[in-house]
Amino acid sequence: MIQVTLTETAANKVKELIQRDDPETGKPLGTPEDTYLRMYVAGGGCSGFRYGLALDRKIQDGDEVVQVHGLKVLVDGNSKDYLDGSSVDYAESVAGSGFLVSNPNNWSTCGCGQSFNPKGEEAPDAKEGHHGHAHTH
Repeated sequence: MIQVTLTETAANKVKELIQRDDPETGKPLGTPEDTYLRMYVAGGGCSGFRYGLALDRKIQDGDEVVQVHGLKVLVDGNSKDYLDGSSVDYAESVAGSGFLVSNPNNWSTCGCGQSFNPKGEEAPDAKEGHHGHAHTH
């Protein structure tokens, strides 16, 4: 089973995002019981790979599901080897705010904190995985 962790700060921010009101309906977008955090890796970014985090309401075949601080974290089969052992934090500063992924499997990371090169790997095909919410420069 994959090991991923979220700090309590990151988990609370994800819960806040899940429970925010939909501007069209005025109702919450979801709950931690029916909306999940998807972590993934895709080709791209300034270092060859990029991290992605997205809210998802469907568990797909091949997803690993990890319970962390009352949230279900989903990791697809293509990303699990890259994300195993990773931790996610959330930070706010004068320069901005965002989720930060720490990954022991990297040998280099871009200054943006969202793009990386894993040890001994080439970037995956950019057509694989989820792309819509990943950080790019």
